[in-house]
Amino acid sequence: MGVLVFNYHPASTSCLNFKKPPSPIFLCQVRIVSSTNRSRSFRRSLKMSQSVSPQNLVKQQELVIPNKYGERLVGVLHDAESSEIVVLCHGFRSTKDDPSMVNLAVALQNEGISAFRFDFAGNGESEGSFQYGNYWREADDLRAVVQYFCGANRAVGAILGHSKGGSVVLLYASKYNDIRTFVNVSGRYDLKGGIEDRLGKDYMEKIMQDGFIDVKNKTGDVEYRVTEESLMDRLNTNMHDACLQIDMECSVLTIHGSSDKIIPLQDAHEFDKIIPNHKLHVVEGANHGYTNHQAELVSVVLDFVKASLKQDHPGTQQ
Repeated sequence: MGVLVFNYHPASTSCLNFKKPPSPIFLCQVRIVSSTNRSRSFRRSLKMSQSVSPQNLVKQQELVIPNKYGERLVGVLHDAESSEIVVLCHGFRSTKDDPSMVNLAVALQNEGISAFRFDFAGNGESEGSFQYGNYWREADDLRAVVQYFCGANRAVGAILGHSKGGSVVLLYASKYNDIRTFVNVSGRYDLKGGIEDRLGKDYMEKIMQDGFIDVKNKTGDVEYRVTEESLMDRLNTNMHDACLQIDMECSVLTIHGSSDKIIPLQDAHEFDKIIPNHKLHVVEGANHGYTNHQAELVSVVLDFVKASLKQDHPGTQQ
């Protein structure tokens, strides 16, 4: 399988108003993903979408984008040849191939909107080591992706994140002022929450004594290690303060399942209280992964993104 390499120079300015150029100018590795690659897992995750055309399955490119730390971030571009691209961010210990990420990307592509799903550093196919915290560092990864598409004269019209990714996109919105539309799917408001469930009630004593905690699965195998540094990184990340910095012109949608046992629905209501230009949609009966509610999740996201893009570019057609 061939690899194409282009020259890319990151842009430091906003790319919201860029028009699609006749040819790309980016620096990264590009690999065409055939419809046979990953076909089993890909099609399993598309049970709710019965209208995916063979043409759309072929129009995928695997991109490798360097982050500011020199690590290679691997992603898949579902290219509908639209001027705007929606970037999709996975959650904690997940990947770009999460069923929700794939379903959303395909649904957007079918609506004529390009989508890019990628692995944060230390996850999936991307380089780097997995860390328990890294919220702001993942916002840096997201920044590298946005700048990459700006350098390629492709505008990022919206950014969506699920779970930890939802918190990351809100941190991005609080720090940068180049994107106007964000979707937070089941993000966590209180980052102190949920730690005891994974690490035990005495997690602070353990980590202060040993410097780390190994999280094991039911068979006793170590799944990942939580270091003192990564734990403190999470504990010191303040979503409340960050959300207060989100610009009024940013349009934010929070989607949350009423039956989410991983991150409580109350977190979504807290976001709703403090983010200035905010909408909240509760999916009744949905769990954290929207296992039986993929169709509603996709529908709500599509309606919001299409309305936002139309508002930003009232004279364009998607």
